[in-house]
Amino acid sequence: MEERIKRELTEATLVTQALVNKHIQEIKTITELVIHAYQNGGRLIMFGNGGSAADAQHIVAELVNYLYMPGRPMLDALALTVNTSVLTAIGNDVGYENIFARQIESLVTEKDVVIAISTSGNSPNILKAIEAAKKVKAKVIGLTGKTGGKMAAIEMDILVKIPTADVARIQEAHMKIGHIMCSLVEKELFQEKRFK
Repeated sequence: MEERIKRELTEATLVTQALVNKHIQEIKTITELVIHAYQNGGRLIMFGNGGSAADAQHIVAELVNYLYMPGRPMLDALALTVNTSVLTAIGNDVGYENIFARQIESLVTEKDVVIAISTSGNSPNILKAIEAAKKVKAKVIGLTGKTGGKMAAIEMDILVKIPTADVARIQEAHMKIGHIMCSLVEKELFQEKRFK
């Protein structure tokens, strides 16, 4: 068991090192897009399935509440994964592949940034939502795994492909990107001010 633990930690470290070696510019661009949205009356909208839904909700919580700056003004961010009545109504009446796209049609504007998370890049509801976000001219960011799946064929502002097929490692990397982005957004928008 100890060897397995070492192997898992080593694999996680290698993926983190790949972020350092290959994805700094992408993380910077994601952060700049989100900052620009907030400075211009927009907001961040996120979604994913399963663990990626949890990641979307986690990142949104850091922005709405805070990551490092208690008492700072809240930021407008929304995870499209939390309203069970909306999700089940759309899933039942229109089809599960539309659960995020329909919400985007209703809620998203060209001032917003949309982050779509899919470890495989092949989830039909994620692909349809990306197209819906592009239709309203929102900035679109994709977080996915090694090949990018079908997401890789869609033109978007940024697509980050984590260089592994291991779902756990992909999700961990997505959360690292999310936490770094939240930290930098806070620092840029609130300039390390102290809030009470």
